[in-house]
Formats: sequence, structure tokens, C-alpha cells
Amino acid sequence: MAISEQLREKMREIKQRYPRGRSAVMPCLHLAQAAEGWVSPEVVGVVADELDMTHAEVTAVATFYTMYLRSPAGRSRVGVCTNSLCAILGGDEIWDALVDYVGVGHNETTADGEITLERIECQAACTHAPVMTVNWELLDNQTPRSACDLIDTIRAGRPVAATRGPRTIGSMALVGESLAGVDDGLSASDVALDEQTLVGLRTAQSLGHVAPSPSGARKED
Repeated sequence: MAISEQLREKMREIKQRYPRGRSAVMPCLHLAQAAEGWVSPEVVGVVADELDMTHAEVTAVATFYTMYLRSPAGRSRVGVCTNSLCAILGGDEIWDALVDYVGVGHNETTADGEITLERIECQAACTHAPVMTVNWELLDNQTPRSACDLIDTIRAGRPVAATRGPRTIGSMALVGESLAGVDDGLSASDVALDEQTLVGLRTAQSLGHVAPSPSGARKED
């Protein structure tokens, strides 16, 4: 696989944002994955060369974080949170239903190349458990039925809307570029917070709870 000069140039642009070039390793891996579909040995070599790192150092990062794919994946990456709260509230049932429905397991890809399924750890979205993700965008309050319907939607080529955030869920390539720091034009979008998200804040306010300031003094909000 030949890595394009255009991709290398984008890596160099990202590198310039940091005092030390090696600090750009994670954005560059996301950028390369967006372009190539996965973090191949060739990608590791290019990132290492552009950032003046060793292949071992780049590989250590790429193998530590689960968001980096070490083999080609499906066009959509579908995750089910099965950590404690989501599991208790139905995540395990959703996972079992999807495995049966698509016929693959964790980090496996369907024969049509559409779906890579994965069990995921906590997404910090417990207020809306059980949650799923498509290309790392959140889908809240899911059920086994809605999860299977989601697969049908993806396979039919219809758009999938995230339940939070100002986005119709894009391809892995678009999401990867966003994670790399490429402006997707959505950062200034007006996103409303629902009451389910705000219930903790509302409760704290009603009880008169305040957060301590960094100096230890209490600060009224």
C-alpha cells in the first residue's frame, strides 16, 4: 500500500501544531486511519518517519488504544457498551441480539463488509444507558429491537442520526479526520442539552451543592 504525498503533507501540518513533533502521534494515526481504513504496518512506518519516532514507539500507541484498527474493518463500526450500568440496563441483551442478527462477534466484520461489531467500555453516557455507538457517535436508550433496526438502516444506506450532537453520523473517514483535528464545521453548532442529561446538575442546585474552587474555598455558581 503506497501512502500518498497528500496524506504525508497533512501529517506535517498537524505536526506543526505541537512544540514537539512526537506529540502529534495520535492525531496522525487518526488521520492515516481515516485515509487508509486501518493502521497498517505501512501507516506505522510513515507516521514514525514523519514524527522522528521509532516504529516500536508508534506501534506501542497504536496497539494500546482500541480506536486504532489493526486490520481492515467494515464501512460502519457498531459498538455496544457492556460496562456495568449499560450491562445491567440491557447492554448484554443488546449485544446478544446483535451477534445473533449479524452473525459475527467482537471485532469481527460481516461478510458483506458493512458492519464491524465491537463490545465497548464505558462511554461516559450512563445517563442514557444502555448506549451504542456508530463510528463513535452516540445512540442513547437502545433496545435489542432498535439495535437490529439500526443494522437494517445502515445496510440500506439510509442516514443514521446521533442522538446527541449536531451530526448525521458520517463515515469512519470523516470521523477520523475530525479526531485528527481537521475542522468539520460543527464545533459552533447549537446543541441543546436534554433534561435527562441535566438532572444531576438540577438536583445539586436544588440541594445547594457547590463545587470547591482549586484553592479549596467554596465557590458559588
